Amino acid sequence: MSRSTVYNSITSEESIAKILPDNKKLYEDFLDYLKSIDRSPNTIDQYKHDLQIFFTWNYECNENKKFIDITKREFAKFQSHALNDWGWSSNRIRRVKSVLSSLSNFVEDILDEEEEFAGYRSVVKKIEAPVKEEVRDKTVITDEEVQMILNKLVENNNYQCACVFALAAFGGARKSELLRYKVSYFDDKNIMDTAHLYRTPEKIQTKGRGKTGKSLTKYTLLDFKPYFDLWMKYRKDLGLNSEMLFIKHDGTALSESTLNYYAQVITKILGRPFYFHSLSHQLCTRLFKLGLPADIIKEYFGWSSLEMTTIYNDSEASDSFGKYFTSEGIKGSDAKL
Repeated sequence: MSRSTVYNSITSEESIAKILPDNKKLYEDFLDYLKSIDRSPNTIDQYKHDLQIFFTWNYECNENKKFIDITKREFAKFQSHALNDWGWSSNRIRRVKSVLSSLSNFVEDILDEEEEFAGYRSVVKKIEAPVKEEVRDKTVITDEEVQMILNKLVENNNYQCACVFALAAFGGARKSELLRYKVSYFDDKNIMDTAHLYRTPEKIQTKGRGKTGKSLTKYTLLDFKPYFDLWMKYRKDLGLNSEMLFIKHDGTALSESTLNYYAQVITKILGRPFYFHSLSHQLCTRLFKLGLPADIIKEYFGWSSLEMTTIYNDSEASDSFGKYFTSEGIKGSDAKL
């Protein structure tokens, strides 16, 4: 059975204030270095959070030792504490261990000219990580379930949630990308003449290296239009005006916390855990079932390699057997069953 995600409140303003000043300066210099090489703000925030957790443990359980003096045995003790006392998953431990390794590399490769750090060698990678495991069961959503969820949301007059869900289901956008769509993107003039698609008139920032990510033209199936129209009518009735597609009742931009709430609403309808990323898998699988070749699906999502189409395709091999294996034999072959 997969492990559920465990959330711990480990750090506080008081605990962070007790971190050894040398260690605090070290990780702050490291974070500044990450900014200088154009790491994204989200990545830097996550690194900072993970480092504050580690150095809080170092204060509470390891005599607040200087980072460069921490031994392999002590890094192993931290790993054991996270696994057995905090109940972390192996994947979370691996992530924090990777952050600590990056900090170690920064000391070894960038600070080596300073007397204090001369001769330092990273030891974090020498600590064997726990066996990687699935943290949560993968949620595979069928075409019928997509329609059922949309019907239920509309029935409950939850038009914005329906519109958000539809955009993810028919456009394949990530959760953070959903909040960047504008109303004008779905003007009829942005429907492609030769395709059943909307195409954004400008590029949207998507996930990628660097603070600006990767900017892509995004596509959305016209199946999205009924839910867009319902949401726009509801907005008009309430007198809500904004260039952004998804907004709060005061007209300000929607936040990811609201999308997290929508995910809980959809989870109750679906009857099992829902997360928006599952809809990228669902759409990729849908497009394969419709017979689109992998290179077209790759371009639709803006992926950099064909390998991604294999990763996101949730179809089982047996789903396609009926096309090729029949009672009369194997299609396209002289061989008989």
